[in-house]
Amino acid sequence: MKKIFVAVALLPLVFSCVSKKKFAEAQSKIVSLEAANTAAISKLRTDVSDCETKSAELKNALQIKEADLVAKANQVKTLQEQVDYLKKSNTNLLDRLSDLSIVSKTGAESIKKSLEALNDQGKYIQNLNSSMQRKDSLNLALVMNLKRSLADVNDDDVTVEVKKGVVYISISDKMLFRSGSSDINAAAEIVLGKVAKVVNDHKELDILVEGHTDNVPISTDCVKDNWDLSAKRATAVVRLLQTKFGVVPSRMTAGGRSEFIPKETNDTAAGRKANRRTEIIVLPKLDQFFQMLVPANK
Repeated sequence: MKKIFVAVALLPLVFSCVSKKKFAEAQSKIVSLEAANTAAISKLRTDVSDCETKSAELKNALQIKEADLVAKANQVKTLQEQVDYLKKSNTNLLDRLSDLSIVSKTGAESIKKSLEALNDQGKYIQNLNSSMQRKDSLNLALVMNLKRSLADVNDDDVTVEVKKGVVYISISDKMLFRSGSSDINAAAEIVLGKVAKVVNDHKELDILVEGHTDNVPISTDCVKDNWDLSAKRATAVVRLLQTKFGVVPSRMTAGGRSEFIPKETNDTAAGRKANRRTEIIVLPKLDQFFQMLVPANK
Protein backbone atom coordinates (compact mmCIF):
# COMPACT_ATOMS: atom_id res chain seq x y z
CA MET A 1 0.00 0.00 0.00
CA LYS A 2 2.88 2.35 0.82
CA LYS A 3 4.46 1.79 -2.65
CA ILE A 4 1.28 2.81 -4.38
CA PHE A 5 1.22 6.08 -2.45
CA VAL A 6 4.81 6.82 -3.43
CA ALA A 7 4.06 6.23 -7.12
CA VAL A 8 1.02 8.44 -6.97
CA ALA A 9 3.03 11.15 -5.30
CA LEU A 10 5.65 11.08 -8.06
CA LEU A 11 3.14 11.47 -10.92
CA PRO A 12 2.93 15.32 -10.77
CA LEU A 13 6.72 15.50 -10.87
CA VAL A 14 6.88 13.29 -13.97
CA PHE A 15 4.19 15.29 -15.79
CA SER A 16 5.90 18.54 -14.77
CA CYS A 17 9.18 17.37 -16.33
CA VAL A 18 7.41 16.30 -19.52
CA SER A 19 5.60 19.66 -19.85
CA LYS A 20 8.80 21.66 -19.38
CA LYS A 21 10.55 19.59 -22.00
CA LYS A 22 7.75 20.08 -24.53
CA PHE A 23 7.60 23.77 -23.65
CA ALA A 24 11.32 24.10 -24.32
CA GLU A 25 10.97 22.29 -27.64
CA ALA A 26 8.07 24.53 -28.60
CA GLN A 27 10.11 27.63 -27.72
CA SER A 28 13.02 26.34 -29.81
CA LYS A 29 10.70 25.79 -32.76
CA ILE A 30 9.30 29.31 -32.36
CA VAL A 31 12.82 30.78 -32.37
CA SER A 32 13.69 28.75 -35.50
CA LEU A 33 10.50 29.87 -37.24
CA GLU A 34 11.16 33.52 -36.33
CA ALA A 35 14.73 33.26 -37.72
CA ALA A 36 13.43 31.64 -40.90
CA ASN A 37 10.77 34.34 -41.20
CA THR A 38 13.38 37.10 -40.75
CA ALA A 39 15.61 35.50 -43.40
CA ALA A 40 12.67 35.16 -45.79
CA ILE A 41 11.72 38.83 -45.29
CA SER A 42 15.34 39.91 -45.89
CA LYS A 43 15.54 37.85 -49.08
CA LEU A 44 12.22 39.26 -50.25
CA ARG A 45 13.47 42.81 -49.72
CA THR A 46 16.68 41.99 -51.60
CA ASP A 47 14.66 40.49 -54.47
CA VAL A 48 12.41 43.56 -54.57
CA SER A 49 15.47 45.85 -54.64
CA ASP A 50 17.01 43.80 -57.48
CA CYS A 51 13.74 43.98 -59.39
CA GLU A 52 13.59 47.76 -58.96
CA THR A 53 17.19 48.10 -60.17
CA LYS A 54 16.54 45.89 -63.21
CA SER A 55 13.33 47.82 -63.91
CA ALA A 56 15.26 51.11 -63.88
CA GLU A 57 17.88 49.65 -66.25
CA LEU A 58 15.20 48.41 -68.63
CA LYS A 59 13.47 51.80 -68.51
CA ASN A 60 16.75 53.56 -69.41
CA ALA A 61 17.37 51.07 -72.21
CA LEU A 62 13.85 51.62 -73.54
CA GLN A 63 14.32 55.40 -73.55
CA ILE A 64 17.62 55.06 -75.41
CA LYS A 65 16.08 52.63 -77.88
CA GLU A 66 13.11 54.93 -78.50
CA ALA A 67 15.46 57.82 -79.24
CA ASP A 68 17.49 55.58 -81.54
CA LEU A 69 14.32 54.47 -83.33
CA VAL A 70 13.31 58.08 -83.99
CA ALA A 71 16.76 58.87 -85.37
CA LYS A 72 16.73 55.68 -87.41
CA ALA A 73 13.30 56.49 -88.84
CA ASN A 74 14.65 59.84 -90.06
CA GLN A 75 17.68 58.11 -91.59
CA VAL A 76 15.49 55.52 -93.31
CA LYS A 77 13.26 58.28 -94.68
CA THR A 78 16.25 60.12 -96.13
CA LEU A 79 17.69 56.93 -97.62
CA GLN A 80 14.31 55.97 -99.08
CA GLU A 81 14.06 59.35 -100.77
CA GLN A 82 17.49 58.76 -102.31
CA VAL A 83 16.51 55.27 -103.44
CA ASP A 84 13.27 56.61 -105.00
CA TYR A 85 15.27 59.25 -106.84
CA LEU A 86 17.70 56.62 -108.12
CA LYS A 87 14.84 54.38 -109.25
CA LYS A 88 13.26 57.26 -111.11
CA SER A 89 16.57 58.11 -112.78
CA ASN A 90 17.08 54.46 -113.63
CA THR A 91 13.62 54.24 -115.20
CA ASN A 92 14.26 57.33 -117.30
CA LEU A 93 17.52 55.90 -118.56
CA LEU A 94 15.90 52.58 -119.39
CA ASP A 95 13.22 54.42 -121.36
CA ARG A 96 15.91 56.10 -123.36
CA LEU A 97 17.66 52.80 -123.99
CA SER A 98 14.42 51.22 -125.27
CA ASP A 99 14.90 52.99 -128.58
CA LEU A 100 18.53 52.40 -129.44
CA SER A 101 17.85 53.41 -133.02
CA ILE A 102 18.16 57.03 -132.00
CA VAL A 103 21.06 56.52 -129.64
CA SER A 104 24.59 56.39 -130.91
CA LYS A 105 26.98 53.65 -129.83
CA THR A 106 28.93 56.15 -127.75
CA GLY A 107 25.73 57.45 -126.12
CA ALA A 108 24.54 53.93 -125.29
CA GLU A 109 27.89 53.14 -123.66
CA SER A 110 27.67 56.34 -121.64
CA ILE A 111 24.17 55.46 -120.44
CA LYS A 112 25.34 51.95 -119.49
CA LYS A 113 28.14 53.41 -117.37
CA SER A 114 25.67 55.78 -115.73
CA LEU A 115 23.42 52.84 -114.81
CA GLU A 116 26.36 50.97 -113.34
CA ALA A 117 27.32 54.03 -111.32
CA LEU A 118 23.76 54.33 -110.00
CA ASN A 119 23.76 50.67 -108.98
CA ASP A 120 27.07 51.18 -107.17
CA GLN A 121 25.61 54.19 -105.34
CA GLY A 122 22.59 52.13 -104.28
CA LYS A 123 24.87 49.42 -102.88
CA TYR A 124 26.93 52.08 -101.10
CA ILE A 125 23.82 53.53 -99.46
CA GLN A 126 22.77 50.09 -98.28
CA ASN A 127 26.25 49.37 -96.88
CA LEU A 128 26.31 52.75 -95.15
CA ASN A 129 22.91 52.10 -93.61
CA SER A 130 24.12 48.72 -92.30
CA SER A 131 27.25 50.34 -90.86
CA MET A 132 25.16 52.96 -89.09
CA GLN A 133 22.93 50.26 -87.62
CA ARG A 134 25.98 48.38 -86.32
CA LYS A 135 27.35 51.58 -84.79
CA ASP A 136 24.03 52.36 -83.10
CA SER A 137 23.86 48.83 -81.66
CA LEU A 138 27.42 49.16 -80.36
CA ASN A 139 26.61 52.52 -78.75
CA LEU A 140 23.55 51.06 -77.04
CA ALA A 141 25.54 48.11 -75.66
CA LEU A 142 28.31 50.46 -74.52
CA VAL A 143 25.86 52.75 -72.71
CA MET A 144 24.16 49.83 -70.97
CA ASN A 145 27.52 48.40 -69.83
CA LEU A 146 28.61 51.79 -68.49
CA LYS A 147 25.31 52.44 -66.70
CA ARG A 148 25.42 48.98 -65.13
CA SER A 149 29.04 49.48 -64.03
CA LEU A 150 28.29 52.96 -62.60
CA ALA A 151 24.92 52.05 -61.05
CA ASP A 152 26.16 52.88 -57.53
CA VAL A 153 27.41 56.37 -58.51
CA ASN A 154 25.27 59.47 -58.01
CA ASP A 155 23.67 60.62 -61.28
CA ASP A 156 24.59 64.22 -60.39
CA ASP A 157 28.28 63.26 -60.50
CA VAL A 158 28.36 61.00 -63.58
CA THR A 159 26.04 60.91 -66.61
CA VAL A 160 26.20 58.62 -69.64
CA GLU A 161 24.40 59.50 -72.86
CA VAL A 162 24.56 59.28 -76.65
CA LYS A 163 25.02 62.60 -78.46
CA LYS A 164 25.84 63.21 -82.12
CA GLY A 165 26.12 59.46 -82.66
CA VAL A 166 28.81 58.84 -79.99
CA VAL A 167 28.84 58.01 -76.27
CA TYR A 168 29.55 60.79 -73.76
CA ILE A 169 30.59 60.10 -70.14
CA SER A 170 30.40 63.38 -68.20
CA ILE A 171 32.03 63.52 -64.74
CA SER A 172 31.59 66.54 -62.45
CA ASP A 173 34.69 68.38 -61.26
CA LYS A 174 33.36 68.02 -57.67
CA MET A 175 34.00 64.28 -57.91
CA LEU A 176 37.29 64.46 -59.82
CA PHE A 177 39.19 67.47 -58.49
CA ARG A 178 39.58 69.98 -55.71
CA SER A 179 38.67 73.56 -56.65
CA GLY A 180 41.26 75.04 -59.00
CA SER A 181 43.35 71.83 -58.98
CA SER A 182 44.16 69.14 -61.54
CA ASP A 183 45.02 66.48 -58.93
CA ILE A 184 42.51 63.62 -59.12
CA ASN A 185 40.70 62.70 -55.90
CA ALA A 186 41.19 59.16 -54.58
CA ALA A 187 37.43 58.51 -54.66
CA ALA A 188 37.30 59.44 -58.35
CA GLU A 189 39.87 56.77 -59.21
CA ILE A 190 37.23 54.11 -58.49
CA VAL A 191 34.87 55.66 -61.04
CA LEU A 192 37.62 56.04 -63.64
CA GLY A 193 38.61 52.41 -63.04
CA LYS A 194 35.06 51.28 -63.86
CA VAL A 195 35.04 53.39 -67.02
CA ALA A 196 38.48 52.01 -67.99
CA LYS A 197 37.26 48.43 -67.62
CA VAL A 198 34.43 49.03 -70.09
CA VAL A 199 36.52 50.91 -72.67
CA ASN A 200 39.25 48.25 -72.42
CA ASP A 201 36.61 45.72 -73.49
CA HIS A 202 36.00 47.78 -76.68
CA LYS A 203 39.48 48.12 -78.16
CA GLU A 204 38.01 49.03 -81.55
CA LEU A 205 37.08 52.46 -80.12
CA ASP A 206 39.15 55.56 -79.28
CA ILE A 207 38.75 57.89 -76.30
CA LEU A 208 38.74 61.69 -76.33
CA VAL A 209 39.01 63.33 -72.89
CA GLU A 210 37.89 66.99 -72.72
CA GLY A 211 38.22 69.31 -69.73
CA HIS A 212 35.58 72.05 -69.28
CA THR A 213 35.38 74.97 -66.83
CA ASP A 214 32.92 77.72 -65.95
CA ASN A 215 33.66 81.34 -66.87
CA VAL A 216 35.07 82.39 -63.50
CA PRO A 217 38.66 83.59 -64.16
CA ILE A 218 41.54 81.76 -62.45
CA SER A 219 45.21 82.61 -62.14
CA THR A 220 47.60 80.92 -59.69
CA ASP A 221 51.24 79.91 -59.52
CA CYS A 222 50.35 76.55 -61.12
CA VAL A 223 47.43 77.50 -63.38
CA LYS A 224 47.53 80.42 -65.80
CA ASP A 225 43.85 80.53 -66.84
CA ASN A 226 40.81 78.36 -67.60
CA TRP A 227 42.44 77.08 -70.80
CA ASP A 228 45.38 75.87 -68.76
CA LEU A 229 43.19 74.32 -66.04
CA SER A 230 40.93 72.45 -68.47
CA ALA A 231 43.90 71.04 -70.41
CA LYS A 232 45.72 69.98 -67.22
CA ARG A 233 42.61 68.18 -65.95
CA ALA A 234 42.09 66.32 -69.22
CA THR A 235 45.75 65.31 -69.24
CA ALA A 236 45.53 64.11 -65.63
CA VAL A 237 42.60 61.82 -66.48
CA VAL A 238 44.35 60.41 -69.57
CA ARG A 239 47.55 59.82 -67.59
CA LEU A 240 45.67 57.93 -64.86
CA LEU A 241 43.75 55.79 -67.39
CA GLN A 242 47.07 54.82 -68.95
CA THR A 243 49.31 54.30 -65.90
CA LYS A 244 46.87 52.75 -63.43
CA PHE A 245 44.20 51.08 -65.57
CA GLY A 246 46.13 50.03 -68.67
CA VAL A 247 44.24 51.95 -71.36
CA VAL A 248 46.47 51.99 -74.45
CA PRO A 249 47.79 55.57 -74.82
CA SER A 250 47.56 55.54 -78.62
CA ARG A 251 43.75 55.23 -78.24
CA MET A 252 43.46 58.44 -76.21
CA THR A 253 43.49 62.18 -76.87
CA ALA A 254 43.40 64.88 -74.17
CA GLY A 255 42.07 68.38 -74.82
CA GLY A 256 41.07 71.49 -72.89
CA ARG A 257 37.91 73.36 -73.94
CA SER A 258 38.08 76.04 -71.22
CA GLU A 259 34.75 77.83 -70.64
CA PHE A 260 33.62 77.96 -74.26
CA ILE A 261 31.43 74.84 -74.57
CA PRO A 262 29.01 75.32 -71.63
CA LYS A 263 26.16 72.89 -70.98
CA GLU A 264 24.13 75.58 -69.20
CA THR A 265 24.27 79.31 -68.52
CA ASN A 266 27.11 80.61 -66.38
CA ASP A 267 24.78 83.22 -64.85
CA THR A 268 23.76 80.92 -61.97
CA ALA A 269 25.67 78.83 -59.43
CA ALA A 270 23.86 75.69 -60.63
CA GLY A 271 24.76 76.43 -64.24
CA ARG A 272 28.42 77.02 -63.42
CA LYS A 273 28.47 73.77 -61.43
CA ALA A 274 27.12 71.84 -64.44
CA ASN A 275 29.70 73.45 -66.73
CA ARG A 276 32.66 72.38 -64.55
CA ARG A 277 33.11 68.84 -65.86
CA THR A 278 35.37 66.38 -67.64
CA GLU A 279 33.91 64.46 -70.59
CA ILE A 280 35.18 61.10 -71.81
CA ILE A 281 33.94 60.68 -75.39
CA VAL A 282 34.07 57.19 -76.90
CA LEU A 283 34.65 57.41 -80.66
CA PRO A 284 35.08 55.03 -83.60
CA LYS A 285 38.66 54.94 -84.87
CA LEU A 286 39.03 57.60 -87.55
CA ASP A 287 40.55 55.29 -90.16
CA GLN A 288 37.65 52.85 -89.73
CA PHE A 289 35.15 55.71 -89.87
CA PHE A 290 36.52 57.12 -93.14
CA GLN A 291 36.80 53.63 -94.58
CA MET A 292 33.08 53.19 -93.91
CA LEU A 293 32.40 56.26 -96.09
CA VAL A 294 34.37 54.92 -99.08
CA PRO A 295 32.26 53.10 -101.70
CA ALA A 296 32.87 49.34 -101.86
CA ASN A 297 34.33 49.46 -105.40
CA LYS A 298 37.03 51.97 -104.47
